Amino acid sequence: MKALSGRLKVRGREAARNVGRFRAGVQAEGIDALRDRVAVLEDEVQECRQLNLRLAELTDVVQELLLPVAARDEQRITEALEKYSRGL
Repeated sequence: MKALSGRLKVRGREAARNVGRFRAGVQAEGIDALRDRVAVLEDEVQECRQLNLRLAELTDVVQELLLPVAARDEQRITEALEKYSRGL
């Protein structure tokens, strides 16, 4: 039990030291720098979402094209290709 208590104290001190370092870094960089970084990250997330949507659309087109000829719906294929082409 004493060993566990000692480890907890050591880890608590390390955590407090890390929090202090983080706060010092935030103050040194400034809140504006953090806001700018968040804005950049939000833009990157939005770009990833758009790419994922395009990939899903392309997957739909490929899936339609790979269906056996008997099961194909030419109208659906045409619509899928047009939708994909409009997105380019």
